[in-house]
Amino acid sequence: MTTLATSTIGATDLHTLLASSTEFALLDVREARVTAEKGSILLGVAVPLSSLELRIDGLVPRRSTPVIVYDGGENDDLAERAAARLSELGYTDVKILDGGLRAWADAGFKVQFGGDHVIGQAFGEWIEAVYDTPHISVPDYLAKVAAGDDVVLLDSRPIGEFGNHSLPGGTSIPGAELVYRAAGVVTSPDSLVVVHCAGRTRSILGAQVLINAGLPNRVVALEGGTQSWVLEGHELEHGKHSAALLPSGAALDDAHAAAGRIRDRFGIRSIDKATLARFRSETDHRSLYVLDVRPPEEFEAGHLAETVSAPSWDVAPWVFRYIATHNGRIVLVDNDGVRATVAASWIEQVGWGEVYVLTDAFAGEQLETGAVARVALDEPDAVESITPAALQTLLNDADSITVLDLQPSFEYKQAHIPGAAFAIRSHLAGSADSIPGDGTIVLTSDDGLLARYAARDLSGVTSRPVRALAGGTAAWREAGLPLESDNQSWLHDADDAVSSGWRETDPERRKAAFRHYLAWELGLVAELDVDDTVPFKRFSSPGAAA
Repeated sequence: MTTLATSTIGATDLHTLLASSTEFALLDVREARVTAEKGSILLGVAVPLSSLELRIDGLVPRRSTPVIVYDGGENDDLAERAAARLSELGYTDVKILDGGLRAWADAGFKVQFGGDHVIGQAFGEWIEAVYDTPHISVPDYLAKVAAGDDVVLLDSRPIGEFGNHSLPGGTSIPGAELVYRAAGVVTSPDSLVVVHCAGRTRSILGAQVLINAGLPNRVVALEGGTQSWVLEGHELEHGKHSAALLPSGAALDDAHAAAGRIRDRFGIRSIDKATLARFRSETDHRSLYVLDVRPPEEFEAGHLAETVSAPSWDVAPWVFRYIATHNGRIVLVDNDGVRATVAASWIEQVGWGEVYVLTDAFAGEQLETGAVARVALDEPDAVESITPAALQTLLNDADSITVLDLQPSFEYKQAHIPGAAFAIRSHLAGSADSIPGDGTIVLTSDDGLLARYAARDLSGVTSRPVRALAGGTAAWREAGLPLESDNQSWLHDADDAVSSGWRETDPERRKAAFRHYLAWELGLVAELDVDDTVPFKRFSSPGAAA
């Protein structure tokens, strides 16, 4: 292990760093369920060791960024392993939180519980508390609908989630699209506008952003969203696809005017292309993220080179899904500045970094098309693989082969290769002797890439032959080979995913999970009150943070 991999930082020094304006990345390298149940540091970004190489380049692009990694401090070695791996990947300033989360708590600093990224939901609850975002209960909403009142229901989730389940009469307008497209759906200033999501966070933010934009209507958040709808005994609709159109004419003019009001209130800064070019030339000492906040289909139809698709509903407030570095430069891009300005207003309030909107982003530019592939670092090139057809043949001899599935546990439950056992990559090396059988081990994952990393890891600690399934479970499925769900085997516990009521199939268990989740969200403001690392900024007047 290198010297860099064993450098440490104490809890008190970390606490001081979190309050500074310097750039840093704080990474929680445990699995998601462990983080949720055993607690986390509010400003930490969950990047499990299992997927480190697949995610770290996008999350921490500058290799000289100060990076602090931590685990639970419970005699595990995840942080040490992650620090060593980061050093191997070229990161030059890596430290381990000495004593991990336990030392943080022992020093008297706040530990947050309930999610692998508590800060996202906590931000929504904080917004409601500081701005007094109005709300309406499901019974009161239904009473207004039954009375024939003029009510417009807007679903602040993207169309994919909307299609999975929705409320009767709703229209999908997620994230900054609410400001961009609402005028095409809300045609009367006398309509009551009700915004909802699956729970509380996006309901609150959706209602508040329309209020911030100056929509003349009364706007309220539906308390508890679709979860409360179910708890009240009502049925959800499935397979609906009602989405608002892109604005034009007067509706587009309204959107631009609304963006101007948001820009003035929250002091959103704009830059030109020359400034962006300068920012790009300074990435050896300042981190830079250039994110296109339009929907993926617009991004793929044409985008600037060297930009990342980060839809507005995902990047705000879930900024940590794209940016692990605090206090870096963040440049948001869209076609006309409306959605970028709206998304910037949220990131500005979260307090994550320096936020800018690129003006005239596409003018005179040759745009690229299609999706942008993720960057996976140090991809294994010497791992032996096996084709789906060859694996199917070998599976007829159950004693000669063991299949381990590294897909997310909830996907494993839905469908996996017959006889495959669920496993977590970061746990494999420590449980090599517990892998069933004595013959070849075949690893699979969703697209096969994670399986290749895991095969390289495992080959170093076992004498058994190790192979990666070429193309992963996706290739197996595309070949028309059988999958199963009933027969499940667990080499490791399902620590990779935070529990969700939406994955419960029993109606009563689902309702119990919904009640627990909503109660947790309602208690988050009190948790923030005793956490002195909260970075959120309140804006009480145009352009002024309070």
